[in-house]
Amino acid sequence: MPLNRSSQSTERAESTIYAPQYLATTLGMFVLVFLVAFESMAVTTVMPLVSEPLDGERYFALAFAAPIASGMLGMVAAGEVTDRWGPKHPLFIAVAVFCVGLLICGSAENMQTLIAGRILQGIGGGAITVAIYVLIARAYPGHLHSKIFALFATAWVIPAMIGPWMAGLIAVHLGWRWVFSGVAVLVVLAFCGVVPALKSLRSTRNPDLGPISMKRLVLAGLTGVAVICMNLLGNAQGRWSLLGLVLALAVALAAVRPLLPKGTFSLARGLPSTIMTRIFVAGAFFGVEVYLPYLLREDYHLGPDRAGLILTASALCWSVGSWLQGKLGEKVESSTCITVGAIAGCIAISTALATAVFHPPVLVLVCGWAVGGFGMGMIFPRQNVNMLALSAKDEQGFNSSAMTVADSLGNAGVTAVGGVIFAMAATGMGFISVFSFSLLLVLVLIAISPRTKAVARPAA
Repeated sequence: MPLNRSSQSTERAESTIYAPQYLATTLGMFVLVFLVAFESMAVTTVMPLVSEPLDGERYFALAFAAPIASGMLGMVAAGEVTDRWGPKHPLFIAVAVFCVGLLICGSAENMQTLIAGRILQGIGGGAITVAIYVLIARAYPGHLHSKIFALFATAWVIPAMIGPWMAGLIAVHLGWRWVFSGVAVLVVLAFCGVVPALKSLRSTRNPDLGPISMKRLVLAGLTGVAVICMNLLGNAQGRWSLLGLVLALAVALAAVRPLLPKGTFSLARGLPSTIMTRIFVAGAFFGVEVYLPYLLREDYHLGPDRAGLILTASALCWSVGSWLQGKLGEKVESSTCITVGAIAGCIAISTALATAVFHPPVLVLVCGWAVGGFGMGMIFPRQNVNMLALSAKDEQGFNSSAMTVADSLGNAGVTAVGGVIFAMAATGMGFISVFSFSLLLVLVLIAISPRTKAVARPAA
């Protein structure tokens, strides 16, 4: 009888990501993800303050776009290395590169130096995400994956709500340089919590894999450059801008194909369809969200503070959805959570479209977009859980990088296409046209989400 009680106690302890053997790693990874997210949000607030003393107004757009391209390179490089040697050394290097980039930005005396730091930030930040995914696969049992990814969702939601405000306070009272340099110090402290888990992992070379593919690294860089071009052309008008966007999109799709699992674009069951759902959900949801404050200002004459409340409501419901899917764990299949999230996204985008057409009370849009936030909380963590469940051990790095690349491509690509649609739409039809386009994407997402279900591949 005492043995049974002891076994039950051990089982209960191992059913939480806060068990003693996981606590330091869990908290360390949470703070790392939080700081990477905070930095991406904070830059939006402080960049106007940065560009003025550095005389860099003409480089303003590039300062935002550069980390997108370098992030793709960091994601793919981390995937290549982690499959061959494990996440230990890649995560050390990624954190070091990220911190060096922050310190360069914090000490920059001109805009060119700051952009160089932003490029290193992108490489390090992209690699950190991929290495952490692999660390989760190696350090936590499968039944805890939904819970740890739910926690990571919170690590992104909190900066979305308070990041710009905190960055503004730091910039006003301490100076904008501390938004970069101060975060570098915190990153090092957070990483100390992850070090013990990394030390326990073996980093021997996987003999079944050949050398790192330089072709994939080149294609990752090319994809990033194409995404930058799409972003720069997204809000431009005219026939040549449209042709340039189509060309950049074609280059991005051609270059990204070898960076994704085989069968992704043909919607093969299991892992390929899981990766494809990330492209659609990131594109459809964020492709609408960027226009909501604009819609509320133009059609409802709301100030930025009140218009921002709709995004806050969505972020809070995102946390609720993430918590719920983590609580459900293995009781509900990942494919079911993905489908539920897609349906919730459809409700949200339909509400946004109806708001643009019929102009109901603004509370209708707030409630509808909150439903969408809940759906994203259900779908995003479970896409990651499903990806790891369907990955062989020597493919965890590649598939993790594929998921993050798909996220960036969907978000940036659809936002760019939406910008052209908005610019070319007839007067008064911009919001309706963009939201209709995103609604079409989310309907496709609902159709393909059941294809994410497949028998998990055994670990090598």
